[in-house]
Amino acid sequence: MRLIELPKGARAVVESVQDAHADDAIAQRLRDLGFVPGEPVRLIARGPLGGDPLLIQIGSTRFALRRAEAARVHVRPEAKP
Repeated sequence: MRLIELPKGARAVVESVQDAHADDAIAQRLRDLGFVPGEPVRLIARGPLGGDPLLIQIGSTRFALRRAEAARVHVRPEAKP
């Protein structure tokens, strides 16, 4: 599933970041921010108009991502306890 499809408040684990082309600077920037395989993430909130941007938490850090950027991140939802 893509990160943009995650329900608000849901937790997941990053599986991959999709490269649009070779030397994709946006995909590399996402990896540099911590969107790497195995990293836990949580969707905190969505913007009011069209759900853009998304507020994402990785560890103790929160990032605002555009939907187009978040669509590149593939995640595996965590099982509910």
